[in-house]
Amino acid sequence: MRIISGKFKGKRISAPKKLPVRPTTDMAKEGLFNILNNRFYLDDLKVLDLFAGTGNISFEFASRGCNELTAVDGFPGCVQFIAKVAKELDSPMTAVKSDVFKFLERTTDKFNLIFADPPYSFEDSKFETLVNMVFANKHLLEDGLLVVEHSSLTDLSQHPCFSESRKYGGSVFSFFEAETGQEI
Repeated sequence: MRIISGKFKGKRISAPKKLPVRPTTDMAKEGLFNILNNRFYLDDLKVLDLFAGTGNISFEFASRGCNELTAVDGFPGCVQFIAKVAKELDSPMTAVKSDVFKFLERTTDKFNLIFADPPYSFEDSKFETLVNMVFANKHLLEDGLLVVEHSSLTDLSQHPCFSESRKYGGSVFSFFEAETGQEI
């Protein structure tokens, strides 16, 4: 994988082959960050990366100046890899080994942006549970955004907090935001 912009631009990071991951493609990642750059000052964000895998998205945020990053994954090898690379890059990132759903139940932290890249094989009900937990537990700060990456075979547009989606090849980013006063 490669960091596409910011202070680590062009840096290649080689993850161990044994990790059970599917990193976001450069094309999709570039499209996502173009959208986010038009909406936020990335250096002001507190970001949560769920199902972080290799940390591909977290490292892109760090490269672009984001100083508060938490990367959560349930696979020990992924968390160890993220922590190792974050240390090498002197990046302000916290790697947490946890089941994502348990993490969302326990944490009281709030974030400007939550990015989730669950397995593409997730059942629709698990996607719905994930989105509902973020909003029901109020994990987003005011004007916060949840972005869920999924396959083009999954449609999340029926959720009440869905705002839009963008497709890049076989990947889709669905965007969710709470309307003022909205309860899930």
